[in-house]
Amino acid sequence: MVTTFLFGLIALIMVLAALVAVTNRNLVRATMGLVLVLFGNAVLFVLLEAYFLAMAQIIIYIGAIAILIVFAIMLTRHVGEDWGPAFHRAWPWALVIAGGLGGALLFWMVRWPGGQNTPAGQVDPNYVQALGQALVNPQGYVVPFEVASVLLLAALIGAIYVAWGGRRVKGPYPQRAEGGER
Repeated sequence: MVTTFLFGLIALIMVLAALVAVTNRNLVRATMGLVLVLFGNAVLFVLLEAYFLAMAQIIIYIGAIAILIVFAIMLTRHVGEDWGPAFHRAWPWALVIAGGLGGALLFWMVRWPGGQNTPAGQVDPNYVQALGQALVNPQGYVVPFEVASVLLLAALIGAIYVAWGGRRVKGPYPQRAEGGER
């Protein structure tokens, strides 16, 4: 009973934070909404007693990707500007489509045979060790992992280059290549 209540409360917080992340025009506040959604997901993993997935969620998504998003936002010049109204004229159509897809998903989940009474499968006690072996095994996921890290590094270097805006460094302060204002 308590677990069901906690699940409902966390799900409600996650939905509200997702709405903040999607509708807020301030990029920093939208990012904080995303971080709250990701943290709520980690709490749901704890409720499911999947502690490794909860820690991976916190370390990878909140600790790395959300910080990368904040870093990219801080590199842009217009961080705190208000960019106008958050709602576009197509929002009613988007709401109808999202509601229809959500209703179809809910209908499908309720009508699934045995969906309400399916017991959880037996988990191998060494699943974390098997996952670690798969991540470092050359026949496993080591190559996609390294490719993703190189792509993230290239994106970070590209973001710094775009944010730098063609300025050259002479002395302690950056100056424009044309000799214009900073």
